[in-house]
Amino acid sequence: MQLPPAPVDNSAARLAGLLESAMDAIITVDAQQNIVLYNRAAESIFGWPRAEVMNQPLGKLLPQRYRGNHGEHVRRFGATGVTSRRMGATSVVYGLRSDGQEFPVDAAISQLDTPEGKLYTVILRDVTERVRADQEQSRLAARLGGLLDSAMDGIITIDEAQRIVLYNRAAEKIFGWAAASVLGRPLDVLMPDSFHALHRMHVQRFAATGVSSRRMGDGTVIHGKRASGEEFPLDASISQLDTPEGKLFTVILRDVSERVRAQEELAAFAAEASAIREQEKTRVARELHDELAQSLTALKMDTIWVRDNLSAAPEAATAKLAGMLEMLDSSVAATRRIAADLRPLLLDDLGLVPAVQWLVQNFTNRCGVDCELDMDEDLELGEPYATAVFRMVQESLANVAKHARATQASVRVAVLEHEVMLKVADNGCGFEPGGARKPLSLGLVGLRERAELLKGAVRIDAAPGRGTVVEAKIPIVVGRAQE
Repeated sequence: MQLPPAPVDNSAARLAGLLESAMDAIITVDAQQNIVLYNRAAESIFGWPRAEVMNQPLGKLLPQRYRGNHGEHVRRFGATGVTSRRMGATSVVYGLRSDGQEFPVDAAISQLDTPEGKLYTVILRDVTERVRADQEQSRLAARLGGLLDSAMDGIITIDEAQRIVLYNRAAEKIFGWAAASVLGRPLDVLMPDSFHALHRMHVQRFAATGVSSRRMGDGTVIHGKRASGEEFPLDASISQLDTPEGKLFTVILRDVSERVRAQEELAAFAAEASAIREQEKTRVARELHDELAQSLTALKMDTIWVRDNLSAAPEAATAKLAGMLEMLDSSVAATRRIAADLRPLLLDDLGLVPAVQWLVQNFTNRCGVDCELDMDEDLELGEPYATAVFRMVQESLANVAKHARATQASVRVAVLEHEVMLKVADNGCGFEPGGARKPLSLGLVGLRERAELLKGAVRIDAAPGRGTVVEAKIPIVVGRAQE
């Protein structure tokens, strides 16, 4: 009797088909680490055809520098008894293509005991593109980090809980906190206590608008707080970004302490200048009234007397006329003095050098302070430089007279390489440059304003007890100084 045919076991065929259709390379080696299985994906990844690697050492597929360590790694893995694990958990594993090119792979290894001995199977994937993308991402992150740290403005990023997650080097300089001290802390640490609630509400409202960015403060100055506790004004703009981890808010800010101080000084200067103009008008009006008006009134009365008494008392009329001439001479002198105080005719008629000489001589005569003048007799400056230098010397000497209590002073005016240099020094009591200015005094603000109007600058060297040096430098526009 004929037996029916035995059923065909297709398991091996199905397994072979699966191995060949796998997208990942699958390589099996025996206990001696010779290749006994090598699928189609492995051929594609490594570039070696199956016939050229079967029964060859696995080292054929590894860079030379990894072969010894890799063999030891497989042997240690075999001794553990663990069935499978990922390879290269803490570093990138590299393979070697047939053309000698090295490339990164992700790999997992498993072991199986068989009657013929241990078999080790490695499943690996070419991750060249992923590693390249990671490297590019790292380069971009490093470049971005460099840009953030080289920025002149403070850049701070907070999460939805308003905790600080990014804090650049400029922010460290502005606030005085090191990054390690503020990362992960609430943004409140960088703000005055009185602004905490208002700022939180502002950020929440901004998040609800969906607007990508806008300026903070709505036209008003906002304030930050340094590590020292000092409050200071700043300009800030805020932007928001949706990320998989939630919203991030980035604030770009700039310390505007100097700008605000300059604006305050400018406002004070304008107010004081206005007050001084009014005082000057009052002084001129008083002098005109006290000296000229009274003299003219007296002259009118004397003229009437002469008219009425010329025939009856000619000798008395002659004496009266002599007194009138003296009064006219006094009135002319008073008129010239008042005009000179407003703007010396010397400056217009004879030039800057005689005008400054007159200022220095007048200062010495009035204050009794020896003043040395160092100025080239042939120096010539056109407008607006001549008037600026004259007024700056005048204001500097006025400051010496009012505040310095000096016994000696010096003035130097020179033209050096397309700029005019002015220096006024005294040996008086000095002052603290950072201290508060005296009320109703133009002080040094007026000097700075005059210099800045001509693109120049003023430097003050002063300290209590060692006098004051005021030095100004004003660039001369070619063709303008001789106007």
